[in-house]
Amino acid sequence: MSDAWVALEGGADPVRRAGELRRAYDVFASGGPGGQMPRPVRPVVAESWRRSARARVCPDGVAAVELAEDELMAYRQGHPLAAAMPVVRELTGPYATDGEHLVAVCDAFGRLLWVEGHPRTLRRARRMNFVAGARWSEAAVGTNAPGTALAVDQPVQVFAAEHFQRPVQAWTCAAAPVHDPLTGRVLGAVDITGGDGLAHPHSLAFVQAVARAAESHLALLAPAQPDAGRLRLSALGRDEALLVAGGRTVRLSPRHSEIVVVLAAHPQGLCGDELLTALYEDGAVTPVTLRAELSRLRALLGPEVLGSRPYRLVGAVDADFEVVARRLASGAVTSALGGYTGPLLPASWAPGVVRLRRRLTDELRTALIARGDAQLLSDWVHSPWGEDDLEVWRALAAAVPPGRRPVLEARLRCLDEELGAAGGGDG
Repeated sequence: MSDAWVALEGGADPVRRAGELRRAYDVFASGGPGGQMPRPVRPVVAESWRRSARARVCPDGVAAVELAEDELMAYRQGHPLAAAMPVVRELTGPYATDGEHLVAVCDAFGRLLWVEGHPRTLRRARRMNFVAGARWSEAAVGTNAPGTALAVDQPVQVFAAEHFQRPVQAWTCAAAPVHDPLTGRVLGAVDITGGDGLAHPHSLAFVQAVARAAESHLALLAPAQPDAGRLRLSALGRDEALLVAGGRTVRLSPRHSEIVVVLAAHPQGLCGDELLTALYEDGAVTPVTLRAELSRLRALLGPEVLGSRPYRLVGAVDADFEVVARRLASGAVTSALGGYTGPLLPASWAPGVVRLRRRLTDELRTALIARGDAQLLSDWVHSPWGEDDLEVWRALAAAVPPGRRPVLEARLRCLDEELGAAGGGDG
C-alpha cells in the first residue's frame, strides 16, 4: 500500500478486506496485548490495537457520554474550534448529506463537540454513542479515526474491523488533526464517518483539506501580535520545541530545545557552568562542547534572540509550560489543563528539563486531584501521559456517580495487578 494512512489501496475489494480484518482482529483479541499480529493489519492500526489493549479498552464496550447538553453548549462555545465551524460546515455539508455520512469535530481530548450529517446516519450512530458529548479518544474506546488521529498527530483512515470496539466495526471513518496556527498545538480533529464507500484515498485527502482550511481560517482570525519582540515557545508534549521569533517559526533540535527551555525558565540568564550542569547528567561534556552548541544555536536564531554573558533569551518569552504554571498558581485548573498538551520535552534527560517537567506534572496532578472534577480527571487518565496514573484513576472513581464506578474500579484492579507484577512502580 502506497500510503500507510489509507485503509484500502486502489482496486481492493472492501468486502474481502473486511473479512480478512475481522479474522485478524479475532486472532489478536484472543491473544491479548502481546498476541500475534496477522496480516493484513497495517502498522498504524497494529500499534493502535496494542495501545488500546494496554489501556484495557473493552472490545464490546461503547463510548461514555461525559458532557450533558448544558455543559456541552458552554464548553464548545468557548472552544477555539467553534470559530472554524462555519468553514467546516461549508466544506463538508453537501459531502455528508449526499453520501449519507456524518461530520464530527472533537477536542484534543477526543470529546465529540459537534456531530452533524444525514438524519438516518445520525440515528444509527447514536446506538454506539457517536454523539456530541461522548469521549472517543483512543485510550477510551480504542482504535478509531478521530481518536487515533489525535494519538499519532496524523490524518488517518480506519476501516471496518480495524476499529478496536466491535460495535464500531460496521463503520469507516477518516479524520485529521487541527492545529493552532500560532503554537502548533493540537486543538482537536475533524472526522468523516459513514459506510464502506469512505474507504477510499479521496476521503482521507478531503478531510485533511478540511482540517487545513480550518487552520487557515483560524490564522486569519488570530489577533495581530502586540509585541513583535516577544518570543513564543512551545515545548509541551513535543521532543523538538517550536520557537516563534521575529515573525518566523523555528523547529529546534532536541539539544537546542533543551537549551532554550532551560533559558526560558531562567530569564535572568545562566553562566556557562550553570547551563552545563542543567543540560548534562555528568561531567563528560566539556565547556568547549557546550560553547560550540550555543554558537550553532546563535547562528540559527541570531544574536538578537540569544544573548551571552550570561547566556539568556533576549526579550520577553511566552513559554507554554510557564503559562500552565501561572494558571495553576492563580487557581485556574481547568485553563491550566487545557493548555497542557503533554509532558515538557518528554524524551529529554537533561537534569534541568527533568526537574521542570516533574514539577509541572506533579503540581497539575495535585491540583486535579484536589479539585475532584470528574471531567478534568477523566481528561487526564484518557491522555497518553495519564492512562496509567493510578492515583488519578482513584480520584476519578471517587468523583463519578455510582453507576459509572464499576468500570473504573475494574480499571483500578488491572492497574494494581500490573504495578504489582512490575514490582510496585510509582504510578
